[in-house]
Amino acid sequence: MPTTTRTRWLTKDQQRIWRTYLLGSARLTERLGADLRQFGIDLPEYEILVALSESPDRRIRMSELADAVHQSRSRLTHTISRMELDGLVVRTTCPTDRRGVWAELTDAGMSLLETAAPSHVACVRKNFVEACDPEDFAALGRVFAAVLAAGQD
Repeated sequence: MPTTTRTRWLTKDQQRIWRTYLLGSARLTERLGADLRQFGIDLPEYEILVALSESPDRRIRMSELADAVHQSRSRLTHTISRMELDGLVVRTTCPTDRRGVWAELTDAGMSLLETAAPSHVACVRKNFVEACDPEDFAALGRVFAAVLAAGQD
């Protein structure tokens, strides 16, 4: 015999906050993307450049990079292919595991990151950090730490 569960609908306030979050995060992503387009990259590409720049020897296994930038492996492969054509990254075979592939940041990729980063950080500050009062910003940190922890279940 199937059991039925009652849907716990959102309250009006919860619905308003949820929709505000969706619209706000979409607009923030649009603004960050628009800022990065002046450098010929998009936000996912910028995240890849950052992740590689922070890795030892500026390289990381493709599977680890996909997790670090929260992209599917197939999407990452396509993005890395485009970035490789632009000379921003190269792919190399892992010396200890022939099945493994590394993505490595080139000097040109590092130079682009160093050029784009000041504008990107200013955009993040203007549209996110400074758009909130410090208490609300700290609360956002706690909220999204809880969201990430809830997804671990």
